Amino acid sequence: MLSSIKLSPSSFTSTGFLPKRRSIPTPQFSPLPIIKSLHSAFPTQSFSSQKPLHVASIDNLAIPKNTQQRKTECQAYEADRSRPLDINIELPDEDARLEAAKRIKIGIYFATWWALNVVFNIYNKKVLNAFPFPWLTSTLSLAAGSLLMLISWATRVADAPKTDFEFWKTLFPVAVAHTIGHVAATVSMSKVPVSFTHIIKSSEPAFSVLVSRFLLGDSFPMPVYLSLVPIIGGCALSALTELNFNMTGFMGAMISNLAFVFRNIFSKKGMNGKSVSGMNYYACLSMLSLLILTPFAIAVEGPQLWAVGWQKAVSQIGPNFVWWVVAQSVFYHLYNKVSYMSLDQISPLTFSIGNTMKRISVIVSSIIIFHTPVQPINALGAAIAILGTFLYSQAKQ
Repeated sequence: MLSSIKLSPSSFTSTGFLPKRRSIPTPQFSPLPIIKSLHSAFPTQSFSSQKPLHVASIDNLAIPKNTQQRKTECQAYEADRSRPLDINIELPDEDARLEAAKRIKIGIYFATWWALNVVFNIYNKKVLNAFPFPWLTSTLSLAAGSLLMLISWATRVADAPKTDFEFWKTLFPVAVAHTIGHVAATVSMSKVPVSFTHIIKSSEPAFSVLVSRFLLGDSFPMPVYLSLVPIIGGCALSALTELNFNMTGFMGAMISNLAFVFRNIFSKKGMNGKSVSGMNYYACLSMLSLLILTPFAIAVEGPQLWAVGWQKAVSQIGPNFVWWVVAQSVFYHLYNKVSYMSLDQISPLTFSIGNTMKRISVIVSSIIIFHTPVQPINALGAAIAILGTFLYSQAKQ
C-alpha cells in the first residue's frame, strides 16, 4: 500500500539513503536502501528502523532558490507485500471457457446418441424381417447390455454401484414398465416400418400429460395442452395414410408410449436422493428387466419356434445374420447407455428436444435405407407430429 510521506533532511537516521552528488536511478523492482519503520505516532516525523520499505518514487528533488527548507516527497511500499503492476493483462474468461467445453461435450453426447440409435433401428429391423420373434430379440438386447456391464464392473472399467434392497425395491416397478415398453416397441417394428413406429412414438408427450393430469392430478399451463393438438393430429394423419398400416404394429407403439410414461413417473418418484450414476442406473434396470422378461419370452414364443426360425434365417441370410443379431443387441445397450449418461449432464428440457431430433434422424434414415414408400400427406402428418413435440418441450419449460 502506497503512502505519501513528507520529510525534512534531518528525518533520516541513515545518511546513506540519499547520497549527495549522485543522480537517482529509475526505480526498479529490486529493493533500494531499506528504510526501517516509523514511530507509530510520528511525533517528530523521524524514523526508527524495524519494518523494511521499498522506495517506489521520489519527486521534487530539485531545490528552488527561494526555498529555505529542503523538501523531499517519497512514496514507499512495504517490502513484504506485492507491488501492483500498472499493466493490463487480459486473462481468458474461465466461465466462458467452461461453458464452451460443456456445449461441446453435450454435442458429442447428442451426436453419439443419435448415431447409435439409428444403427440399432436399422439392424433391429433387419433381424425382425428375417427372424420375426420380437420377444426373443428384446431378451437378447437386454442380455447383451447386462453382460457388457458385468464385464466392465468385473474388470473395473466402470465402478460398480453401491445398492441395497431398498434400491432394487424402488427399481422394480420401473423395470416392469421398461420391459413392457421395450417389448411393445419391438413388436411394433416387427409389423410396420420403422418410420411409422417412431411417428406414433412421437405422441408420447400426449400420454405423459394425460396420465399426469388424470391419474396424478398434475396441472399444466394452457400452451402445454395446445401443443398436444398438432401431436395427436399429426399422428392420426400419418396412421390413416400409412400404406403398410397394421393394427398390431400401431397398438404396440401406443402401448410402448404408455409404458414409458409410467417408467418415467416411477423413476422420478423412486430415485429421488439415490446416488447412482445414469450409466449404472440403466445397467441395473436392464438386469432386472432381463429377469422379468425371460420367462414371458419362453412362454410366448418358446425354444422350439426359436430354433426353427433361427435355422431359416441363417439359411436365407447366411453368417451375416448372426452379426445382425449381435449388432442390434449391443447397439441397443449403447444408445440407451449414452442417453442415460447425458441425463447427468443436461436438463430434462434439453433431453426432450434431443429426443425429438433423434426421432427425425431415425425416421429419415430408415426411409432412405429401407426404401419405405411415403405419401406426401403421410410425410405432412409426421412433420406436424414432430413439430408438436418440439412445441410441447418449449411450452413445458
